Amino acid sequence: MTSANSLSNLQVSGKRVFLRCDLNVPLKEGVITDDGRIRASLPTIKALLDGGASLVIAAHLGRPKGEAKPELSLAPIAKRLGELLGKEVKFESVASVVNADVTAKAKALAAGEVLLLENIRYSAAETSKDEAERASFAKELAELAEVYVGDGFGAVHRKHASVFDLPKLLPSAAGLLVAAEVEVLKKLTENPERPYGVVLGGAKVSDKLAVIENLLGKVNVIAIGGGMLFTFLKAQGKEIGKSLCEDEMLDTVKGLLATAEKNGVKLLLPTDIVVAPEFSADATPTLVSADAIPADQLGLDIGPDSAKAFAEAIAGCKTVFWNGPMGVFEFANFANGTKVVAESLIKVCQNGGISVVGGGDSAAAVRKLGFADDQFGYISTGGGASLEYLEGKELPGLKALGF
Repeated sequence: MTSANSLSNLQVSGKRVFLRCDLNVPLKEGVITDDGRIRASLPTIKALLDGGASLVIAAHLGRPKGEAKPELSLAPIAKRLGELLGKEVKFESVASVVNADVTAKAKALAAGEVLLLENIRYSAAETSKDEAERASFAKELAELAEVYVGDGFGAVHRKHASVFDLPKLLPSAAGLLVAAEVEVLKKLTENPERPYGVVLGGAKVSDKLAVIENLLGKVNVIAIGGGMLFTFLKAQGKEIGKSLCEDEMLDTVKGLLATAEKNGVKLLLPTDIVVAPEFSADATPTLVSADAIPADQLGLDIGPDSAKAFAEAIAGCKTVFWNGPMGVFEFANFANGTKVVAESLIKVCQNGGISVVGGGDSAAAVRKLGFADDQFGYISTGGGASLEYLEGKELPGLKALGF
């Protein structure tokens, strides 16, 4: 990928900048539980304000699917962003996202002022598959500003109006976050320092299939945890009790195991599993061999021996990418595997290597388990986006910014 239009080359003084951020933070009963994505957007916001711009910020929250759902309003995000910036963030909550009143308020912004639009996905046109519908919405958005900056890395794999269509209508550049994300991902895809290890978790093999296929030609070590490990164990002929499994993926997984062996990739699967009779925080955990999962139990974490083996393999790598927790880290009884893997990524950094935590649940997990962001080489803000980049796919939002 070529380098994009740089923020430093964009003239923003005295101009209104349309800034697409990723502020898709987890909420519990209207309260933000992890403001990592808001904080990750601050450097670009501050750089633009320091450069004399006024800002119209757009972002999404969840998947309202073109409906104004009050529980997915950006109101709590406007409040938190204001607290972090130490200044008022004007917020316009309209179901259509944009109307004549919002446009007038955007045009009246003075240098240094910030206006946050309502959840951009309240408009069905934002995510529409119809190019004309998206283009029409992008045209409305373009009325709000004179310059475009794309900084929502978590959405760059989406062909959406505010990500893909709008940058074509205004002078545009990538924000600091998007530029940093691409820089890091290049280190994982263009001549990574070896040994190169990848740890993948999460529930489904189908979600990670393309990335596993692509990485089997590139990595030295791949460790599989999370719910998807049971499809691998079943493919090896093991009993997995009531554990999660995608039976339709068994033949595919057998193929992946064969490819790993053929390519000389060390593919690690757990040898011990923490099981419980049901999926709940209070369920009684039992440690069993991966060969002996009882019929009435389901696996909810990798066991301590597996965690240790994964950690040792990772700690010996120079480059590591991790996406997806090893177990149900939200429950204390099933968080150990994820914690041990996180600690091994920190060791990679301490030894002068690079470790990248690939967004989504993994980023939430390291924070919930008490680790600080700066203990890792890099915590990506985009789970799906970083995975698709590693698959070698062209990402619409990056293409639109000139990458």
